[in-house]
Amino acid sequence: MNKYMKLAKEVAQNGMNNNEGGPFGAVITDKEGNIISTGNNKVLKNNDPTAHAEITAIREACSKLKTYDLSNYILYTSCEPCPMCLSAIIWSNIKEIYYACTRQDAAEIGFRDDLIYEYLNGKANNLIKLNHIDRENCIEVFEKYKNENKIIY
Repeated sequence: MNKYMKLAKEVAQNGMNNNEGGPFGAVITDKEGNIISTGNNKVLKNNDPTAHAEITAIREACSKLKTYDLSNYILYTSCEPCPMCLSAIIWSNIKEIYYACTRQDAAEIGFRDDLIYEYLNGKANNLIKLNHIDRENCIEVFEKYKNENKIIY
């Protein structure tokens, strides 16, 4: 077993044993294989639906490295990232991911990653109701940002 995936599994097991959240763990390394951070699912512990393993590992790595750009780092995760985690991975610029269990495996134990993927693919339109309002009032802040900042994320 890959040593980083083994650690991701151990982190997942420890978090689950401590009733912190679901059976998910993640590890971030640099290109040389040095471990930068680990994370486990802490949804229950933190009462935070965004505290997935990948996101807790990303938050720890960014805090430790004092950057939001993890483009030179690798993520190992015990399960295929859900859409939220996948988005966080993209925002953090991680380009290489290794995962063990699949989203179908997650669905079989009660997690709804597939439902969110279906929504994003336009197949589950009744999941939430999106309402577009007041753009004309809020666009001013965007315009101000655009005019004052050179960095676009």
